[in-house]
Amino acid sequence: MRLGLQLGYWTPVPAPDTPELVAAAERFGFDSVFAAEAWGSDAFTPLAWWGSRTSRLRLGTSVAQLSARTPAACAMHALTLDRLSGGRFILGLGVSGPQVVEGWYGQPFAQPLARTREYVSIVRQVLAREAPVVNNGRHYPLPYQGPGALGLGKPLKPIAHPLRPDVPIMLGAEGPKNVAMTAEIADGWLAIYYTPRLADMYNEWLDEGFARAGARRSREDFEIVASCQIVLTDDRAAAIRAMKPVLALYIGGMGASDMNFHADVFARMGYPEQVEAIGRLFRAGRKEEAAAEVPDALVEDVALIGDVEQVRAQVAEMERAGVTTLLVGCGSVEQIEQLSSALVVEVEHVLD
Repeated sequence: MRLGLQLGYWTPVPAPDTPELVAAAERFGFDSVFAAEAWGSDAFTPLAWWGSRTSRLRLGTSVAQLSARTPAACAMHALTLDRLSGGRFILGLGVSGPQVVEGWYGQPFAQPLARTREYVSIVRQVLAREAPVVNNGRHYPLPYQGPGALGLGKPLKPIAHPLRPDVPIMLGAEGPKNVAMTAEIADGWLAIYYTPRLADMYNEWLDEGFARAGARRSREDFEIVASCQIVLTDDRAAAIRAMKPVLALYIGGMGASDMNFHADVFARMGYPEQVEAIGRLFRAGRKEEAAAEVPDALVEDVALIGDVEQVRAQVAEMERAGVTTLLVGCGSVEQIEQLSSALVVEVEHVLD
């Protein structure tokens, strides 16, 4: 089991102590640091800026949004950052949702799985640099020959030679079809709101992908990077209350009323009525009431909370469920040191 530091995206500006957090993550044995993007800061630049001060941490996007850049442009980012970091880059990709894709990027959201499959194929072609890149799919045709084309496009190989022809690609996926495709075409799954209680269900989805012809990985060499909050505390009730407003935001506010993938995750966990109530209250502007509707059990499903021994037991449960990395947000150097001293050495000793 490994620990990764989630920097997230800026709201509204980067935390002033981010360089210290990244340095501490490397110093105290974290495996990786990830950056995200929504509709403000991008996921690549922070990794290049703050990652340049590190020598060991893997640097990942969690996630870079497909519609933000063409597949070839994304591959250029990956090629460049992997070279500059000495082969430490992880390309984490995700489709986002229709509100962002159509409202911010001005792109159609339809057929997200097919778009993802084409996108990953093109990125892999660029990084492999074995032949000029072509794609006959409907979403990202290369060369482009559609409306407005001059007919002069030609297949190209990247001028720059990738340091690694096979940079790891992980996908942020939430639904069963997307998770199965992730197991088929990716090197890892970036799981948000993962609960070991439903490991059997997740494993069914993953096994479907592993069993497909041409699958890249098997369970033995596939990474599951699960985002979660870890709170070492003797006051579990207070920690649970503190997490509810953010969960209410994602359940009620990070998606449309009739298409919210985060809300679907919690409905599958067994909270459909609560999810409906939270969404209704949040969209009505009654955010405190929405947070109050979040069940304690829901928080405990997706967060690791308690004293050191309790959290170690929960980490062991995540490991048994197949998780290889816990991706956590930390607000201070002290918290990073605390998690490292409480978990990293013990996890390696107990679980490995």
